[in-house]
Amino acid sequence: MSVPGPDLEARLGPVAAVVLGAYLLVLLGLGVVAWRRSQTSEEDYYLAGRSQGYLVTVMTIMATYFSSAAILGIPGNVYRHGVSFLLFAMNLPVAGACIYLFGARIRRVGARRGYVTQGDMFADYYGDTALLRGLVALVGFLYALPYVIIQIKAGGLLAQSMFPDAQGAFAWGTGLLSLVTLLYVLVGGMRSVAWTDVLQGVLLLAGMLLIAAAMLVSMGGLGAFWREVATLPREALAFPGPEGTWAPTRLMTACLFASLGSLIHPAQWARFYAARSDDTLRRSAVTFATILPACFLLGILLVALGGRALYPPTMVAGVLVPHPDVGAFDQIVIVMTKDLLPSMLGAPGLFLTALILVSVLAAAMSTADSNLHAVSAVATRDIFDRFVDPGASERKRAWVGRGVILATSAVALALVNAGQGNAQFSPLEMIASLMFAAIAFATQLLPATIDMLLVRRGTRAGMLAGMAAGVVTVLLFTPIPAALLGNAAAARALGAATSPLSSLFDLGLLGLAVNVPVFVLVSRLTAPPDPDHVRRFAADLDA
Repeated sequence: MSVPGPDLEARLGPVAAVVLGAYLLVLLGLGVVAWRRSQTSEEDYYLAGRSQGYLVTVMTIMATYFSSAAILGIPGNVYRHGVSFLLFAMNLPVAGACIYLFGARIRRVGARRGYVTQGDMFADYYGDTALLRGLVALVGFLYALPYVIIQIKAGGLLAQSMFPDAQGAFAWGTGLLSLVTLLYVLVGGMRSVAWTDVLQGVLLLAGMLLIAAAMLVSMGGLGAFWREVATLPREALAFPGPEGTWAPTRLMTACLFASLGSLIHPAQWARFYAARSDDTLRRSAVTFATILPACFLLGILLVALGGRALYPPTMVAGVLVPHPDVGAFDQIVIVMTKDLLPSMLGAPGLFLTALILVSVLAAAMSTADSNLHAVSAVATRDIFDRFVDPGASERKRAWVGRGVILATSAVALALVNAGQGNAQFSPLEMIASLMFAAIAFATQLLPATIDMLLVRRGTRAGMLAGMAAGVVTVLLFTPIPAALLGNAAAARALGAATSPLSSLFDLGLLGLAVNVPVFVLVSRLTAPPDPDHVRRFAADLDA
């Protein structure tokens, strides 16, 4: 494959600066317009007045779902593990079905009862206690915080790609992403987050399809592409992949529970509440389940597979390492973009390259803004309003929420930049590892969610016991227990005990395998919610 000459490479920086500057100015402009349209109520700041239409709803759900991990990490897994990981795209139809089945019911009861957060719904149904609010908030934080940090880090890496010759590109990239995201979330709340998600979603879908088209043209068409793929090593064309990582059971359970966990965390739950009607969510679900998988599978995942044929990784001393021109597995999309478009189209290709890199940045920002906004809602509504100052005015709570956004952004930015300067900085390393467990933590809300919406046989004690057991189970499969042990032999023993299961099944399923039996058993042994309350709740669900 030909690579762009030094002149074109040197000219990428100014072009990228113009495209990036225009994009960020538009985001800030949307934030200002959203602020002028906003009202002073808590419901307006966190849910945009429950008035979002079809286009905004589907794009904000999609943009929140597709993080930089989806645009860099998942293609990186295809590049690393081969054809088998393409099946991960099946999580999107499952997610669409989840929106269709659960979203409208959550929206309906939320509107009738004035819910703003997940904790509002769980507390209303099972009975409001500090322990319940705290546990639901903890699960939300365990999902949201790692994702905010990873998106900020992605902003730094993309700045390095767009401006390879600039000194300190990583630091100012993370700072700029954090500052712009912070500003439009602070001033416009959910309305500005959702409106900017529309722009970011359009850029994301366009970027996926554009780089896929460029790759197919460069390789001589679809037939030539598949002929190249057919030359891959046999282990890259079958389960469990070159490193034996993705057993069919693990990939299938990951598809199922990654989709469910990614839709019942605080940011997506708020999008259900914010939709204008049940029909809005159902139409959004159908779009999500059909159009988005096609763009993802036929777009960016095929690019990663083509990258494996063009830049084959090699096995060194039993360890798979990326091609030297790629550098890191999750950079394959960036490398393909920078190599293909400028060499094919010359100067116009530089503009398209910058546009695609900005679309990847959009994926990072659209997830960061949603999770920052969700952390603010949870901290304000479920913690401050219940335990710190229950009599606070809406104005005071709004400023507390903005303070939470500011503090969370500052801590995340500090951790990212500290970790970039020190590869051994363990807090950042721990958080990066927790990203893969974040969805599994969120999945532990699933049994209680299904119980409220469909079954209505559980009790508050059963819900709390099941969730706690599931969260602890997932925690055992993260690096945290081994780090806390401080004993190498004990850490190795824990790893030997947990790795056989984690190599066969998704962490979310492992947590649910403990969560569900505990939930059912404790619910059978404890007093249920008041029957009249349950009937009224069911009536509001079905109204």
